[in-house]
Order: sequence, then structure tokens, then C-alpha cells
Amino acid sequence: MKKKYRILISGGGTGGHIFPALSIANALRRRLDTEILFVGADDRMEMERVPAAGYPIKGLPVAGFDRRNPLKNFGVLLRLRKSLGMARDIVDEFRPDIAIGVGGYCSGPTLKAAQRRGVPTLIQEQNSYAGVTNKLLARKARRICVAYEGMERFFPADKIVLTGNPIRKDLLDNSFDRAEARARFGLAPEPRTILVVGGSLGALTINLSMAEGIRRLTDAGCQVIWQTGKAFHPRALEAAKGLKGVVVAPFISDMAAAYAAADLVVSRAGAGSISELEALAKPVILVPSPNVAEDHQTKNARALESRGAAILIPDAEASARLVSEMLSLCSDCGRLAEMSRNISALALTESDEKIVDEIVKILNAQ
Repeated sequence: MKKKYRILISGGGTGGHIFPALSIANALRRRLDTEILFVGADDRMEMERVPAAGYPIKGLPVAGFDRRNPLKNFGVLLRLRKSLGMARDIVDEFRPDIAIGVGGYCSGPTLKAAQRRGVPTLIQEQNSYAGVTNKLLARKARRICVAYEGMERFFPADKIVLTGNPIRKDLLDNSFDRAEARARFGLAPEPRTILVVGGSLGALTINLSMAEGIRRLTDAGCQVIWQTGKAFHPRALEAAKGLKGVVVAPFISDMAAAYAAADLVVSRAGAGSISELEALAKPVILVPSPNVAEDHQTKNARALESRGAAILIPDAEASARLVSEMLSLCSDCGRLAEMSRNISALALTESDEKIVDEIVKILNAQ
């Protein structure tokens, strides 16, 4: 009789953590007889997205440290202490065969509780610069799955496996050609089309730069698909009022079509977004968020820029440079083609299956 494995997956906070976690869970479900439980942060988007994907989830009251206002961190420490106790109770009740951490506030308490109970753990480090929590957890982790070379400076070399970051299957499985994809957004088939995304919650600097420069783009003949996030959406609609060839949406559910429609993408530099862009060979301007731990988005972007695979614009320079750089790239077919080739060369495919291979090895070794 085949064993039914109990698997704990922890992480979230942004789509960049949730989508890889769900990809790993789906691959596990395809290959093993499993019972999967997610652990997320109480007030974050995983508490909706994970149940919508068909998996149970438990929430912890954990939150990130406030680097701008250290006085607020007393409350954060209290929430962390409570979360550690709750994570211990979850591990004791669920009795997982393995615990997997994909990043986000809740990974730390959950994997720490699992390690203290002797449960084997696997870390999926998405970024080119490892965070403090994963470096601490790595000492007792069985395996560390990474997306960038050179991670031996953060983790024990004998535990590292280069797998890449899992991306959403629907992005790879889409069959749209460019004209069909643009038609889905009500756009014309021929003009240069730019996809602007600031992540699932939007990005204020990118949005402000777009609001100031959207008319320059349309006057130059460009089309724009602009994901704004909920908060900025009314202001973006006002900025684009009366302009042809502009689609403004708070959230784009059909990202496969949006990517297929685009000649150029403007994005934050989260690891999940970068992995998607690599797999789809999309030229990109990266505007790293300055509000992340260890400034890891800038380090992610530099890893691409150094290989001619992306343009990096610091957040503080976006207002002055972003729209001009967009116009310059859209008028240079050769440069777009070269960037597409360079970013495609960095892609690591079948990452979800490679990570599950490592999970299976750990399970079989018990």
C-alpha cells in the first residue's frame, strides 16, 4: 500500500511567493498521494488565493520588521512570538513528513517549528541574495533549491540544488499569437505594445511615472496594457482618459495573454516575475522595489542587467528616466531582439518538477 504523505508548505505575502508555492503543491499532487496544508500570514493575499486553488491554509499573525520605524517592531516581536507557538501547534497536530518554505513572513516560524520537531525541511530561495531567515534556517535544512548560481556564499554548498523558480503553468501553455492576444484587450495587432505591471499590489513609483508619461507613449504610436493595483486605478483611468490604445486595469487575471501581447514589459524585480520573463523571453525594464529586505530586488535586476538581459532603472530615477527608456527601446527592434535572446538564455525550465524530485529524495531517505 502506497503511503500518503503529509506535506506542509509555508510562505506568501505576495504573488511572487504564492504562485511558486502553488506550482510546487500541484506538482506534488500530480506525482504523490499527498495531504497538503499551507501556512500563511493572517492578513495577506495567500489566505484567499490558496483556498481558491483548492488547498487548506492556516494563518499566523506574523508581520515583517519595520526598518523605517524601529519603535513599531516591539509589536512585531510579540506577533512573532505568538506565531512561533501557533506554528509549533500546527506541526504537532498535522505531523508532516516534510515542511517546505518558499519565503514570506510565515516561513520562518513554520520551518523553525518543524526543525525543532525533527521534521525534514526544504527551502526554496527565489532571489539572488538570500534573506536572513533562510540563512538561519539553512543550517538544519536538508535541501536548498535556488534560482541563481553562486549561492554558496550564503548556504552550504552540499545542500544547494539549482532548480530555478516555478512559474504558473498557464503562462507556458498558452497558444495565443501576438495579434490574438492583443485582440483580447481590444488593441490593434500592429503597434508596439508595452505591458506595465507593478506586481499584484501595484507599484507607486511606476504608476506615477506612467501617469505623467502615458500621453508621450500614445503620441509615439505605442499601445499600453497597464496594471495599476486597486489603489491607483482611479487616478490611472483619469490619466488615460480619451487616449486610444491604452488598457488600464487594477489587476490582470489573464497574464498569459498580457505577456503574449507585449513587445516590452516594465516590472518590479521580484524573483517570480523575473522567472516568468526569462521563460517567455520578454525584454524588460526592471524598476526594483526599494521596500524589500536586503534590497534583494536590485540584486536580482543586476544579475540580469550584467548579462544584457534587462534594463535596470533605480526606483528614485524612474520619474526622470522610465518613459524615455520605454520609447527608446520600442524604436529599436534590434535591441529588443537581443534582450529577448539574452533573457531567454537564463531560463531554467520544469522548476516545479525539479523541486519535487528533491522532495521525493528526502521522503524516500526517511
